[in-house]
Amino acid sequence: MNRILRVSLAAAAGLLVLVGTGCDKLRSRDELNKGVAAYKNAKYAEAIDRFKSAIALDPTNPNAKLYLATAYMTQWIPGADSPENKQLAEQAKKEFSEVLQKDPNDKIALASLASLAYNQSGSLQGDEKLKMLDEARDWNSKLIQADPKNKEAYYSLGVIAWSKWYPELGKARADLGMKPEDPGPLKDKKLRESLKEKYTAVIDEGISNLNKALEVDPEYDDAMAYLNLLVREKADLADNGDQYKEQIKVADDWVQKALETKKKKAARQPGNVGITQEEKK
Repeated sequence: MNRILRVSLAAAAGLLVLVGTGCDKLRSRDELNKGVAAYKNAKYAEAIDRFKSAIALDPTNPNAKLYLATAYMTQWIPGADSPENKQLAEQAKKEFSEVLQKDPNDKIALASLASLAYNQSGSLQGDEKLKMLDEARDWNSKLIQADPKNKEAYYSLGVIAWSKWYPELGKARADLGMKPEDPGPLKDKKLRESLKEKYTAVIDEGISNLNKALEVDPEYDDAMAYLNLLVREKADLADNGDQYKEQIKVADDWVQKALETKKKKAARQPGNVGITQEEKK
């Protein structure tokens, strides 16, 4: 009889644990839903408390950490230098990184970390800026591994390449007394060759990634715009005036294609009756 009683008590205890666990999961989902509602109403402090509670009740809740990280990131202000603002960025990174520990291919976490790193680079200078741009590049590369058809990630890699190259080109032109509107190529051959060696691979990789974005979406006019920039600015590294003009022509073609694509997309917007007929001409 005692043995039967012990078995029954053990079974009952196990059942209570299961019931308790089930209740915690339900309460976790309820806290998550309330947190989402608070987040949508821009009540971020309340949302963060709700998401933390959801995680405490059910650490396996797959969405609570994502929402918590996103709530931190939403409050972060690019360029603001206060300790509180920096802490928000660090908290967002921490929570997104913990999401990736469970699922290294979580697309939202990867895209968010890529965006955060790139935006952080905007207020930095020199090596610190390059380091943050490299971090953004690495996150976008991981995002492409997880989602090979992610056009935004390819586009971002193109923008990052331009962000590395353009300041160096601007400095070189200024050092040579060349105005922004002055035609190239760069007048100093030694400087031109030095920049070629350092940045040709960066520029070409950026151009390649922008073309990959267009393979995913042939009407991605933002990618066309940055192709224009990278090709146009790479022209300053040309060996002679004829090569320079050829590359400028390619850049001009991308400008024209981007404008035509914007026009076609605008024509398909509701209310633009009649424009589509013009597009067919």
